[in-house]
Parts: sequence; C-alpha cells; structure tokens
Amino acid sequence: MPSRRGCVLAALLAAAFLIGVAVFFGGWFGAGPLPRDKTFIVPSGASLSLVAERLEQQGFVASGSGFALRARIIGGGGGSIKAGEFLIPAHASPSRILSIIQSDEVIRRFVTVPEGMPSVMVAERLAAQTPLTGEIAVPREGSVLPGTYDFERGEAREAVLLRMQAAMQRTLSELWAGRGKDIAVKTPEEALVLASIVEKETGKPSERRMVAGLYSNRLRQGMLLQADPTIIYPITRGKPLGRRIRQSEIQAVNDYNTYTMVGLPKYPITNPGKDSIAAVLHPAQTGALYMVADGSGGHAFAATLEEHNRNVEKWFAIRRQRGEL
Repeated sequence: MPSRRGCVLAALLAAAFLIGVAVFFGGWFGAGPLPRDKTFIVPSGASLSLVAERLEQQGFVASGSGFALRARIIGGGGGSIKAGEFLIPAHASPSRILSIIQSDEVIRRFVTVPEGMPSVMVAERLAAQTPLTGEIAVPREGSVLPGTYDFERGEAREAVLLRMQAAMQRTLSELWAGRGKDIAVKTPEEALVLASIVEKETGKPSERRMVAGLYSNRLRQGMLLQADPTIIYPITRGKPLGRRIRQSEIQAVNDYNTYTMVGLPKYPITNPGKDSIAAVLHPAQTGALYMVADGSGGHAFAATLEEHNRNVEKWFAIRRQRGEL
C-alpha cells in the first residue's frame, strides 16, 4: 500500500504537471503583446527559428524561443511557413500568428495598366512599385494586356510583367479564334497593330467598332491610314506629345508614320485593351473613310471627302468659338 507521503508527492507532481501544461498552452493560445494590427514579412527560405526571432524583435510575440518550441510541439511545425507579407491582427495569439503565416493569407497588392498605356510607361509604373524587386527592360510594345494585376511584396517585377504578357497572348489567341469573316487584318499580329491605333484614336468605347470599320475600309482600298498617333509614337514612344504636330513630323518616313506609308505600321503603337482588339476583329459595317473631332469628345464620320470637309469646317468653327484658333 502506498505511503501517505508518496501519495502527496504524486499529487503534487500531477498538479505541477497540470499547471505546466496550462502555462504552456495558455502561452500558445493566449493574447499576444501586439498593440495594433501590423504587417509581418516572412523572407523566402526563412527557418522557423529565424521567423520566431523576428517575431519577438518586432513585438508580435513575447518570446521567440517559446514561439518556436510551441510551434514544433503543438503548432503544426514550421515546415509549411509561407514566404510573403502578412497582416497580423492586434493581440493575436502565437497560435493564430503561426496559422496566418502557414496559410495563403498573404497580402496582395495591385498595379493597374490602363488601356492604351505604352510600354515605356508600363515599365515606369512597375519600377514605381517599391514592394517589387529586380529590374526590367521596356517590354515589347503591344505585348502587355491592360488590366489590374495583383502581386506580393518581394515578388520580381519580371514575374508580374510575364503575367501581363501571358494575359495578352491568351486574350489575343481567344479573340482571334472568334474573329468575324472578311476582316481587313490577316494575322493576330496585324490585329494587334490596328487595335493599338483604334485605342489611341478614340476615348469613347462606343466608337471603337466604328473607328475600326473606318480603318478597315482604308486598308482594303489601299488608302493611307493617316492616323495622327502613328506620327507621335516614334517621337515620344507613346507618351503625350504636349504640343501640335509639326509639318516635318507629318512628312517623316519611318516604321510607324501612316501619313507616308500605305498599310499598317510595322509594330503596335501602344498596348491596346481587349475591347479595341475585339473591335478590329468585329468592325462596324460602314462606308466611312474619314473622321474628325466633333467637339464632344467623339468624332464625326464621313463616307466622302466632301462630307468630311463639311465636318472639318464645323470642327474649326467649334475651335474658333473656344478661342483655340
């Protein structure tokens, strides 16, 4: 029969064990010291020990070594810790913190490429995203699909750019497969070039198919396209010119200027959006060959030079009334 002293000792040991377990688990599931929501960055390839040390240094947990020990024993281990930037809520327990950095709760950031943004400005926009890393060259014009793209802190600019370019390749392929019959462009590359002109020639979504129809007519008839944005592109690489086009620039001979060449430019003059590409592949059925601004942000279209000249006179009258002439 056990002695009374032995029973007391066993009871004390059991109590001590239970207290120890309570303290151990309490420290794991209890509120942490973080006073407010804060982001935490897990470097790529970081070990559990390094992460725990940084958590303590930055005030997320009271003890880095305690965090690492509990994580290994009861927290699922550290092998599945994800690299990235995470938002840790105020007073998050060590258990909650480990759950967050083992999950897909990485903070996503976004960069937007507007329709018609030239590649030189796409490169500048990516360069301005300081959470991204690495350098990129200016991408090939027309290779980027405008849109909004998410990224993680520490991601390479090249990786984001490749997603933008893959989106363009995928979209162009899908739209080309569903193209209309008897269109003026013969290849996806030609469609991209003409779409870049349509993108630059009108800011009104409702006009895209009409503008595409007009330029399609000119291509079929062997007429000069005479698109002003094709004059500007070799001068600024697609950035705003900021002044009127000079006569010498209208007469310049290069791979882009459609005032001195028949047919399409050799390359795109911007990154067209999906709707402009679709407009080229499904242009309006129209007899229009000419267009001029109408003073409302859109254009007046004409099938004959005589009609066009009347529209030009109306536009000049509007400009004189505005004091622009």
